[in-house]
Amino acid sequence: MVMSSEVFSIRRVKGLEVLDSRGNFTLRVCVSTDFVTDCGDAPSGASKGSMEAHELVDDSFPRRVSKAVELVNTLVAQSLVGVDVRSQWRVDTLLRGLDGTPNFSKIGGNTAIATSIAVAKTAASALGMEYFEYIGGARRKRIPVPLLNFINGGLHGAGFLDIQEFLVIPLGFSSFRDALIESVKVFQLLKKELVSRFGKSAVMAGDEGGFSPPVKSSVDALGLLSKVIESAGFTLGKEFFLGLDVAGSNLFDKRKALYRLNGREFTAGELMDYYRELASTYKLVYLEDPFHEGDFDSFSALQRMLSSTIVVGDDLYVTNQERLLIGCKSKSTRGVIVKPNQVGTLTDAIEFAEMALGCGNLRVVSHRSGDTEDPFIADLAVGLSSEFIKTGAPARGERTSKYNRLLYIEEEYSLEYAGRRVLTMI
Repeated sequence: MVMSSEVFSIRRVKGLEVLDSRGNFTLRVCVSTDFVTDCGDAPSGASKGSMEAHELVDDSFPRRVSKAVELVNTLVAQSLVGVDVRSQWRVDTLLRGLDGTPNFSKIGGNTAIATSIAVAKTAASALGMEYFEYIGGARRKRIPVPLLNFINGGLHGAGFLDIQEFLVIPLGFSSFRDALIESVKVFQLLKKELVSRFGKSAVMAGDEGGFSPPVKSSVDALGLLSKVIESAGFTLGKEFFLGLDVAGSNLFDKRKALYRLNGREFTAGELMDYYRELASTYKLVYLEDPFHEGDFDSFSALQRMLSSTIVVGDDLYVTNQERLLIGCKSKSTRGVIVKPNQVGTLTDAIEFAEMALGCGNLRVVSHRSGDTEDPFIADLAVGLSSEFIKTGAPARGERTSKYNRLLYIEEEYSLEYAGRRVLTMI
């Protein structure tokens, strides 16, 4: 039976405030047809690239988004009612037209992305499809490798560590379920080790569910992770690898043109040598934002130096195709972060991911440090057939909701786990 296009017409667009994982209010948008309703949430980052889409928030305490809610319930709703919910490109183009600026400085990237995601989810529901099926179409789908943030530092932690994320990467397993089970084993052993060394206060959680222990250097943190991986019966560089999200822009002193790390100052060249030493000693297969967001040349030089490490751009690119073109020409990276809220629409995020793959970059679909329990990025990662997903530690509901969704998709649809083969794709 062929359904009338009227079945897919948007009848209602509704915004409301909901809490994120940091206890701040963020925006949820719900989109309805005559028969289905689905919703999308706008996450929020603590560590942000300067060129990300603008986030529209109230000047209030506690943080509110009532202005964004009002825009959704008036201007956005008036523009989208009657539009076919399956017309994602049209919806996202309308959102850009309503704003009229490159970075959504008027209606807010949070307004745009929550609406864009809600439309995609409602369209999938109206068609009786899983979200990842609707996003991916005929694209071959797989379960991505998780980048698990076990130790939180920088702006995400409460300890002494300057580097933002210390990642455990289970590449050497044949299924996502096995990879997650053994990763949880390592996570629990890390908790026991930290309590044994420093007491119970050492396992307080950072913004992304990992621990913020009182260790003072990157070497100490990486050594801890290496030890617990081995105590779990695994070999670093075989089943598990390590990675870092440095968030280099947060370490950069613009006035001195130097980086501050571990109580020392580094030039870009000295920092490059430091990364080379860490990569060799601790099997670093992943290195995100090692330099500040404008230094394409240092990214390129480091990627040439570390041929076995995936240098990744987050603040470098902010899910922006124009910045990615610069990185592609200079061969600055072999990996990109895909954060839909950085760019404002799902269409732009998907086009960015496809462009990245086309110029030899692996994709990492990523959460934000201020997130909600909505597992949508798990579906986005599978739909894009991305190589990696980053969604925090295997703890706290806003993180575990994504892992649990991937467990379900793998079990129900018998999809392959990307695993170690991703290293052969670059």
